[in-house]
Amino acid sequence: MDNKTNIIAELYQIALERKHTPEDNSYTCYLFDKGLDKILKKCGEECTEMVIAAKNADKDELKNEIADLIYHVLVMCADLDLNWGDVENVLAERRNKIGNLKTMRVTDKQT
Repeated sequence: MDNKTNIIAELYQIALERKHTPEDNSYTCYLFDKGLDKILKKCGEECTEMVIAAKNADKDELKNEIADLIYHVLVMCADLDLNWGDVENVLAERRNKIGNLKTMRVTDKQT
């Protein structure tokens, strides 16, 4: 494992620290100060920008927009006191469901 393995969990911890111990000139603290509506607005903006970058097949822009989206999602989780470990647990459970593709229902459009 390399040193990037836990970067998301580390960034979540930093967001929690900023929430409980604000620092001057911190963008994360600015978001907490503005409240959940601002954080959610940024999540939406970053999601849209990620979709556009993907649609344009711009990998350099895409990786940056994905990083922006993840950061804002982490801030949202910290603001709502949603433990990032709980999200990781859901992902771990889903990882164990490999090959669990649900059968798609075919609709007869002729009737």
